[in-house]
Amino acid sequence: MKKLSVALVLSLGLSASLPALADTAGHGHGHGAAPMAEQHAQMSDGEIKKLDAAKGKVTIKHGPLHSLGMGAMTMTFHADGALLKDRKPGDKVRFLAEDRDGKLTVTTLESAQ
Repeated sequence: MKKLSVALVLSLGLSASLPALADTAGHGHGHGAAPMAEQHAQMSDGEIKKLDAAKGKVTIKHGPLHSLGMGAMTMTFHADGALLKDRKPGDKVRFLAEDRDGKLTVTTLESAQ
């Protein structure tokens, strides 16, 4: 039983660290950034609920955040005001968010097709 518990803990720790390892593996695209196709595959679907471009904040109701290993919920993110330009509550979007120094930040935002 103890061996099973240790194996479970190790496998959970390894699976949790795999996204971080993939980000630092370096694919020849600068600072360990994932290739564009990989980033697009990690993008999440969402709907803008509230935004304040002047403060650089956007609230998004979203599905799973593959890039952060989080489930579906509604939450507020930091975002560059330029990404929020011409966006409004109710817009369906696809986005990528990252943890930047403890702040969940939208780094890519596009209209959902």
